[in-house]
Amino acid sequence: MEKPKIVILCGGEGTRLREETEFKPKPMVTIGGMPILWHIMKIYSHYGFDDFVLCLGYKGEIIEQFFHNNPAINSKWNMTFVNTGLKAQTGTRVKRVEKYVNGDTFMLTYGDGLSNVNIKELFEFHLKKEKIGTLTGVQPHTRWGIVKADENGIITDFLEKPKIQDHINGGFYCFKKEFFDYLSEDEDCIMETKPLQILAKERQFAMFKHDGFWHGMDTYKDYLDLNKIWDDGNVPWKVWK
Repeated sequence: MEKPKIVILCGGEGTRLREETEFKPKPMVTIGGMPILWHIMKIYSHYGFDDFVLCLGYKGEIIEQFFHNNPAINSKWNMTFVNTGLKAQTGTRVKRVEKYVNGDTFMLTYGDGLSNVNIKELFEFHLKKEKIGTLTGVQPHTRWGIVKADENGIITDFLEKPKIQDHINGGFYCFKKEFFDYLSEDEDCIMETKPLQILAKERQFAMFKHDGFWHGMDTYKDYLDLNKIWDDGNVPWKVWK
């Protein structure tokens, strides 16, 4: 079976996590003393996928220096560092690494999300569906309690931070290489809008449902929550030994 490259988006400024990202890129924000990017790569590597293309941007030299200065960490990983621009949008960054992606299929994810998704099963699902793209659909808990009331304004039910009923985009994508044709090198090509919407309209987009753990790191609270999970010792995304 062909082993695809894993493209990781590492170039955003992480403005909603400014407490941590003022002096380093978000993928270098640490959980348990190691960058979240390392955790993500360990997930893929556990399932035998260890050929990475990192889309660098904001303070990307810090990411590159970290791996160069710690060769033991990535001794089994093949890593390609690509400067995809300071202000480039997600679709632009992916398009700009096209020449580094060989083979018929590649994987893609964000440098700020953790999950215990089975990467091998995701990849096999993608191949079976024979669509251009596959994303991992997740159902995280809402950040707020849900209140239900009758027509008289009397509360009938109160749910404290229930799971979202629909699925949201959890990242952890697989794509056929022709997905690059849907992208542009223009700075403002946002992958999650027009390119993915076109795939959906063309019925070329599948969803791999993941009911397990998923947690993005968008805010300082997310950073604290993920570090608390790590410190408590029961770490769902730590699928490696």
